[in-house]
Amino acid sequence: MYLWLFRQLPGPLWLKILLSVVILAGALVVLDQFVFPWMAEVTHLTDATVGQS
Repeated sequence: MYLWLFRQLPGPLWLKILLSVVILAGALVVLDQFVFPWMAEVTHLTDATVGQS
């Protein structure tokens, strides 16, 4: 899958590497800004129940 995506990027090797890094950084920013905060509100994984009766 990653090889197919890498082959679809235009330009020489250095440009493909640069575009891959930019796309990866963009995906991480979107996850950090939107997906992870939403998931934290929905799943409540930080709610501790140890020691409560």
